[in-house]
Amino acid sequence: MNYIQQAFRGNNEWYHWVFTILVAFLGWQFIGVIPLTLVAYSHSENITEFIKATQDNFMNLGINNNLFLFLMILMFLFGLIALIIGVKYIHKRTVTSLVTSRKKIDWKRFWFGFVTWGIVASVVIVIGIFISPENYVWNFKPIPFFILLAISFLFLPFQTSFEELLFRGYFMQGLGILAKNRWLPLILTSVCFGLLHGANPEVQKLGNISMVFYIGTGFFYGITTLMDEGTELSLGLHAINNIVAAFFVTTNWTVFQTDALYVDTSEPSVGWEMFFPVFVLYPLMLFVFSKKYGWKNWTEKLTGKINEPVNLKDNYRILED
Repeated sequence: MNYIQQAFRGNNEWYHWVFTILVAFLGWQFIGVIPLTLVAYSHSENITEFIKATQDNFMNLGINNNLFLFLMILMFLFGLIALIIGVKYIHKRTVTSLVTSRKKIDWKRFWFGFVTWGIVASVVIVIGIFISPENYVWNFKPIPFFILLAISFLFLPFQTSFEELLFRGYFMQGLGILAKNRWLPLILTSVCFGLLHGANPEVQKLGNISMVFYIGTGFFYGITTLMDEGTELSLGLHAINNIVAAFFVTTNWTVFQTDALYVDTSEPSVGWEMFFPVFVLYPLMLFVFSKKYGWKNWTEKLTGKINEPVNLKDNYRILED
């Protein structure tokens, strides 16, 4: 069976999907936010300041950057746990079926996406610093930086995995078996993924044009998932993307405000770095993946029909490298 067809393995009445989405949302936005709320309250002088912070930004309360990042990640960790519980106990199917169409998760694919994009992203950042050194200030502080590095590598993958398994996993599979095709879930999950980032400070500073990057990134991860019949590559790509963003360069107006190596002091503006990944780097990465993993039948893989297998056991096959 292909990746989207994995959803046919479990319970698929409408209420199974509704309950699982509710469970994931409760874990993410209610249970997960409790630790951050408690810390924010402890940093507030009074209830009025706390209420104002909830409407503005908790970071204005003076919470340590690394602690704040960790507490933000906890929200996604609880969301991920809740999503897994929903898939396992409400849909009654394996977590592996949410991740991949292969018999087991291919960690070599994860690490290939992780390493290759890590190199590419780091090189692009270094080039940007070399081109405009006047916009960057060296910000290396040993103790905060190495704590940030540990948080980034150990915990940020929980945040990115929740987003990937929710959009490229759960929603992609659910919409696929509902629409009976591949193109609609690709479009909807990519656009919704971009819109989810609409509340980021970058969008408020740069305007809606910045959504080109977020929606384009959603399409990149979505195409990778459909062509590779699994989320391993996109899980690796998304994880290292956010890790590099966290520890390499920070600004006072992006979603990641960390004790990074560099501080970008330039005024917010729409430049080449907004469009270069979407129109150059992402297609290049797709080309590399296609050569390494022998991707074929692009039209069918991205737009083809999704049919329910007549017999799940007889139709199951393991996708080889």
